[in-house]
Amino acid sequence: MQPSILGTRLVHWGDEAACAASAAALAGHPALADAFIELHGPLGAGKTTFARHLLAALGVAGRVKSPTYTLMEPYRSDAAHGNFAIAHFDFYRFDDAQEWEDAGFREVFAEPGLKLVEWPEKAEALLPPCDLRLTIRPDDASAARELRIEALSARGEELLR
Repeated sequence: MQPSILGTRLVHWGDEAACAASAAALAGHPALADAFIELHGPLGAGKTTFARHLLAALGVAGRVKSPTYTLMEPYRSDAAHGNFAIAHFDFYRFDDAQEWEDAGFREVFAEPGLKLVEWPEKAEALLPPCDLRLTIRPDDASAARELRIEALSARGEELLR
């Protein structure tokens, strides 16, 4: 059963700087420290780019790797943002529910911290309900993107404000 959408916002990104600004704005919300955010969109839409900008805005230093092959990369926000755990998932190549159990992802989702999930539809039967669903749609004629943000929980509503 799909959760009800409690609020929606549409955002236009004319360029990558606008994506970074949206990520920085989201990073300023204390509720982010224990949120689950789904990132939807076709290949090349900018899901990983948004995740990188969000992690940078949370004070994550160093290179942010795409978890396409590892399925998950762990990070921590800096002290100024609360020093909370961050798990960045990419389920594009996910195809085995047993891998979910073997990797301990159930435990990761049970623990506090931010969870960012690219390609959540590949593991939807295993995932808990998310707080925010971000859908990125590229403009075929330019570098612009349309971002649809849907709040699916009280925490998601707080993050949408």
